[in-house]
Amino acid sequence: MDRLKLRAVLGSHPHVQAVKSGELRSDRFDLDFIEYTPTNTAFKPMVREQAFDVCEMAIVTYLMAKAHGKPVVLLPATMLGRFQHAYALYNPERGTLGPSDLEGKRVGIRSFTTTTGAWIRGILANDYGVKLDNIRWVTFEDPHVAEYVDTTERAPKDKKILQMLLDGELDAVLGETSNDARLKPLFPNPAAEAAKWYARRGVVPVNHLVVVTEQLAIAHPDVVAGVYDLLKRNKERAGPAATPDLVPFGVEANRKPLELIIDYAFQQALIPRRFTVDELFDETTKRLS
Repeated sequence: MDRLKLRAVLGSHPHVQAVKSGELRSDRFDLDFIEYTPTNTAFKPMVREQAFDVCEMAIVTYLMAKAHGKPVVLLPATMLGRFQHAYALYNPERGTLGPSDLEGKRVGIRSFTTTTGAWIRGILANDYGVKLDNIRWVTFEDPHVAEYVDTTERAPKDKKILQMLLDGELDAVLGETSNDARLKPLFPNPAAEAAKWYARRGVVPVNHLVVVTEQLAIAHPDVVAGVYDLLKRNKERAGPAATPDLVPFGVEANRKPLELIIDYAFQQALIPRRFTVDELFDETTKRLS
């Protein structure tokens, strides 16, 4: 039988290196990797054109894609998870700013629909009581899912997000980090805040998982399971990189983070209703552990 050749995009994460190098392979299919830098630039062609068979994807992009009937299927294989508190900055030259001070302020974000943005806004709303509608959001890119109507203010095309913060044109930015000594984290001690948040929520904020096309999932469910198995073997070989595990594999291991990001995405009107976690998977992928 001819081996299937699958077009694939995954970031250069330590726990996928053996798969990307070809050291770990399947006897049923080959993964033909296409490099996108940064990886998030592959999400739009995957959602809009199903440009690849297998693709890393931000979870909020997937939730929105599902809400609009895009033919992609989720695998419970986390590629990127991280605590989000370090990804919010402000310029102290214009006065001290904390998470509770953002109402009425201009806050920049690459796109309103980014997963990091959704996590941080969820934290601001649910842990700090911030009314998100009272913030003036300034964005720089279109959403990956074309059907979403973005009503935020769009920054001029020649403007860069961190430069606007330094120039005083923005009060804060989400989804960015910087080594510039003139900028400070919005959460005064991000690591301590993240530890407190984890102790309270018990959730690892997952950013990127993996999707496959619905066409592949219907025609070759065994191959989809094989892709997951390959990624899981690579993760097990790489060993635990952190405690808690920031890249959980399996439906149950991802259930709590998925429930919370579904809640946040619904609260922020990124999706029209709360999905159940089981709805995010098909008959093959919901059984993966």
